[in-house]
Amino acid sequence: MRALSLERKRSERSGTGFVLVLLDSTRLLKSQGGRQAIEGALLALSRSSRDTDIQGWFKDGATIGVIFTELALDADERSIATALLSKVTMALTSALSLRQMHGISLSLHAFPESWDEDNLANPDESIFDAPLYQHWPDRLPYLAKRLMDVVGSSVALAFCLPLFAGISIAIKLTSKGPVFFCQKRLGQSGRKFTFLKFRSMYVNNDATIHRDYVKRFIANANGCGQTREGQSTYKLTADPRVTPVGSFLRKTSLDELPQFLNVLKGEMSLVGPRPPLPYEVECYKVWHRARLLSAKPGITGLWQVGGRSRVKFDEMVRMDLKYATSWSIWLDIKILLQTPRAIVSGNGAH
Repeated sequence: MRALSLERKRSERSGTGFVLVLLDSTRLLKSQGGRQAIEGALLALSRSSRDTDIQGWFKDGATIGVIFTELALDADERSIATALLSKVTMALTSALSLRQMHGISLSLHAFPESWDEDNLANPDESIFDAPLYQHWPDRLPYLAKRLMDVVGSSVALAFCLPLFAGISIAIKLTSKGPVFFCQKRLGQSGRKFTFLKFRSMYVNNDATIHRDYVKRFIANANGCGQTREGQSTYKLTADPRVTPVGSFLRKTSLDELPQFLNVLKGEMSLVGPRPPLPYEVECYKVWHRARLLSAKPGITGLWQVGGRSRVKFDEMVRMDLKYATSWSIWLDIKILLQTPRAIVSGNGAH
């Protein structure tokens, strides 16, 4: 698994793909002479592989893995997979009998995977998923983080009840539509959930404005807008869809308060990467996807306290990955303590 993790990271940096071929030998090992047959199969695979390809146990004593590295999968993924399968089959045939071949099952897995609706609907099916980016050292700190989420969100919801009432009245009196804005977002490993905010826009608005902004932002265009001071910002500004009350809610981050309900339900955390929209993920480069695997999404994070809309998308992703690799309870507490100052200053909020 370590070799697979390293190859994934190398692939994300280089932009090339790789194919993992898995040989499940469980049935073969149970047969007479199975161990000797596996040793012969390993030798045959070594002779038929390139020096840059990686071979080893995917599951100790049960499943052999061969990583065929540096492949241009965008060219013709189907033909490449067919050629590799034929290559592996021929190597095994030269070392095993027909009966022994029936004791092996082959499967191919290409990276990067195509992240379509089916993949995002079944995120747990990928062998390239969260274990490569999950950095909780053990279960106890993870339980402590969840406990902090439950206690913190419960206290915040109780404390903010008067604000909930006042904001709800203001929204209903100034524009038609519901109080809450419900939107499908992607959580850890691409799991979909209903993301809650106070509604800050007019109903039946045109989402094309935001889609176009997302494309420019992820492409790291030189500023998607400007502040009143003339500084470049990477957040959608002067949005005609936003109501006057909504503008105030966004500036003060009060529109985010309902997300404490998402935290209480376990869909989000107090601290973590921001959850993206499905059409945002469609624009991701391969290495950007790691932010979806690294940690549960949060209300606040390094990006919110360290730059917000003044930061380019690539830098935001690096902040998310830095958070995942250096996570600790104390880091969460530090970010939570810095969040009120970021909100009061309004730095990067629009």
